[in-house]
Amino acid sequence: NEWWENRKKYFDLFVSQLVIQEAKAGDKNASQKRLSILESIPLLELNEDVTSLAHDLIKEKALPKKAVEDALHIAIAINHGMDYLLTWNCKHIANAERQHAITATCHKEGFEPPIICTPEELMGG
Repeated sequence: NEWWENRKKYFDLFVSQLVIQEAKAGDKNASQKRLSILESIPLLELNEDVTSLAHDLIKEKALPKKAVEDALHIAIAINHGMDYLLTWNCKHIANAERQHAITATCHKEGFEPPIICTPEELMGG
């Protein structure tokens, strides 16, 4: 992927245990390749504050009730002060129609949200 080859060197990368779990899914060879890429990237903690913020994102209808893991991805990035959250999940995470509610919930809870986008949107200028 072009972003991994050309842009990742400009950023400090982090992942969560949720990302590791998702990387394990699917074809065994493909999952092993994904995991080998992720193994050197520092892990962000999923803690009580993250869980509480994810609950708030759902309670405030920034995300639907069925999107608990997506809320956790967002909450981990927010809680750990990430500048960006890169994702290919455009249904609930990198979704412009949800950004206002995510931002409003973050501000209500005293956080600044990260910029949520796909890797293609973070290709430099």
